[in-house]
Order: sequence, then C-alpha cells, then structure tokens
Amino acid sequence: MPIPASAPKTLGLKEEKIASTVRDLVARTPIYDIHTHLYDPAFGALLLWGIDELLVYHYLVAEGFRHHRLPPDRFWAMSKTEQADLIWQTLFLDHSPISESCRGVLTCLHALGLDAQKRDLPALRKHFSKWKRERFLDKVLEVSGVERVIMTNSPFDDLERPIWMRGGKRDERFEAALRLDPILMSWETAVPRLREWGFDVGLDCSRRTLDETRRFLHEWIVRMNATYLAVSLPPSFTFPDLKVAGPDAIRNHLLVEAVLPECQEHNLPFAMMIGVKKLVNPSLRLAGDSLGRADPGVVEQLCAAYPNNKFLVTMLSRENQHEMCVIARKFANLHVFGCWWFLNNPSIIEEITRERLELLGLSVTPQHSDARVLDQLLYKWEHFRGILSRVLTEKYADLARAGWAVTEEEIRRDVQDLFGGAFRRFLK
Repeated sequence: MPIPASAPKTLGLKEEKIASTVRDLVARTPIYDIHTHLYDPAFGALLLWGIDELLVYHYLVAEGFRHHRLPPDRFWAMSKTEQADLIWQTLFLDHSPISESCRGVLTCLHALGLDAQKRDLPALRKHFSKWKRERFLDKVLEVSGVERVIMTNSPFDDLERPIWMRGGKRDERFEAALRLDPILMSWETAVPRLREWGFDVGLDCSRRTLDETRRFLHEWIVRMNATYLAVSLPPSFTFPDLKVAGPDAIRNHLLVEAVLPECQEHNLPFAMMIGVKKLVNPSLRLAGDSLGRADPGVVEQLCAAYPNNKFLVTMLSRENQHEMCVIARKFANLHVFGCWWFLNNPSIIEEITRERLELLGLSVTPQHSDARVLDQLLYKWEHFRGILSRVLTEKYADLARAGWAVTEEEIRRDVQDLFGGAFRRFLK
C-alpha cells in the first residue's frame, strides 16, 4: 500500500509577528454586541447618551455614595445635572478616577477627541449639546467598531410598549430580545396587565393560563422579531420543580410549560442571567442591587432535560465561572457569554476569558457590553479589545512553540468567532 504524500507545510507567523497581527485584527474586526440595554433612535428619549448620562450611571452612583455620604433622598431629589455635578466633583476632582467605571468615562471622552484634562464639565456638556442623536449614534458605532447590537425589550414598559404597538421604521442595526422578568419574576403583577391586554390568564397554573401566556409570547416574538428571550434570575434559582408551592411553583410552570415550548417552537435561545440580588439597599434604587453565588447545576439540569432547547447563560458571580465552563463542555445546546456588571473589571475579565478559551476554545462569546448609555460602547469594547489581544497573543504563541503554524487568516477567523460568529452559528 503506497504511503500517502504528506500535506504541504503551512507557513505560519513568526512568534514576534503574532502580537502585532492579533492587535490589528482584534482592533479592526466588527463586533456583534449580543446583550445591551440600548434602544434604537425610534424609541426617542429611551436611548440614553451624553456626559450627564455617563456620570449618573448606577455604577458611578453607587461609588459616589461611598464618598459624599449625601442622604439618598436628597440625591434623588436633585436634577440630573446636579447629580452629575456631584459625581464629577466627588469621583473625578476630589479623588483620582481610578475605578473601572470612572476610567470608562475618560475613555469615552478620549475616543470622541475631547480633552478631560481641563476638568471642565460645562465645556464637555457644550460639546455634547452640538450633536444630533442619530449622528451621534453613527459616530459611536463607527468609533467603537460595533456593527450590530441586541437590545433588552419589555412589553410591560409603559414607555416602550406604545412604540412597538405603533410600529414604523426601525434601525436595522438594532435587534430585539424579549425580556420575561415581569412574567417569571412577578407574575402577580403581570396578570392584571395581561388581562387588560386581552389575555385570559389567572394566578393559577391552569391550562388556559399557560396557553394564553404562550399566545402572548408568540405575539411579541413576532412583533419584535426577537433574537432570543431573556430573564434575570436570583442566586436562589433552582431547577424547575413542579411540585413546589407558592410563587416558585407558578414560575416553574410558566417556564417549563410556556416559555421553553415557545422558544423551541420559534427556535430561539432562552437567555438566563443568573446571580442578581435585587435591591439589597433599596434607597440606592438601581444602584442598590448586589450579587450572590448561584448553583450552576441548575443550568446543567435544564440543558439535559430540554435537549431541543437552546440556552444562553451568563452568571454574575466570579466563583461560578469555572463550573459553567465545565458544564458547557457537556452540552452543545448551551452558549456561555459575557462578563457583566460586577464582573466588568479588567483583572476578572482577563481571568475568565483565559479560563473559557482554555476549556471551551472559540465556541463562546467572551464579552457583551451590557451598555445602558450609548457612549459606553466606546469604553467597554476598547478595554475588552486590549484584554482579548493579550490573551490571544499568549495562546497563539503557545501554539507556535508547540509546533503549530499560526496564520493570519486563521487568527482573523477566530476573532470573528469571538466577536459574534460563534453566537450566529448557535442561533442557527
């Protein structure tokens, strides 16, 4: 039997060339931001942008209370301009803006060509006042390198719902995700609204209630052309046990007998953002949420019990990340994504990104912006590109030392996967 001819040798990059190639490709590859709290311009004032929105963001609000000690009721009684003035004075002038949230504001200003070194907040406001919303959106997407974003959309939001009902022209760069928190986390308050809108539901778990809930979900999936359905869950979330009593029983029935069947019907992922402890300090409002370690085994059980459903999962506790990676190795219907909220710190993001690549290769989406203010796309993606460049450079150098030829085209392919390609394949 003839010996097969060996394949021609692939010419790879020299190790010293890998770093510059990775930096260039990571910097130039367009990003599909798969989870944000942004809105397209059709939603008007719901699309937040500008220096005051950046400063009065709940990350900085919480940090500010550690310094100025103003009673929360007095802070919330201020105008947004006054709140921004206080945060600027407290976190940028009275102290060096060394936290990741403060650094993010400076990165945004720098990316827009603004000089923050003068410490002149009125001048910065004057600059932003010259922009029109649509032009500013185009500028931010261009500079950040973001080509598409997925919003977070709730039919129960009284400001958002009328815009969906009215229809009309939308910005094609913005996709929708149907948020299910009111249904799965506060059913007792969702029922009156659903009945008001013509859905015959009750506080029970009757077949009629479940069918009508599915009808509601179907209508809104179609109306929004939703990319996935999503919910934020507490650390205490457990695998649906239909025998338990109380609010958990209703949530479990709604999840198992309405949400998951409807997701399967439309071939849409169900996104679970697990680990949020709501309002541990209610006086801080949105800034008053915290986190807790959850049980990743819940995800394992769901993936095993519902193999025909797709699950998107991100967990808020750093301690949950390794187990999530191991679970994802076992279930192709699970896609792990993002480092959000309290994980949005460079040291933690780098650790988690390394861990995911080492355990899961390129079948993950390592980051999403979670942005609530349009400008935040500038800093969250610039900071992550630097982290990803460092991690990938090290990994490709390891391959080169192991005798593998690392090529520019293969690096380009891999970066595209990490910036949305793997997610797109998961959707299909």
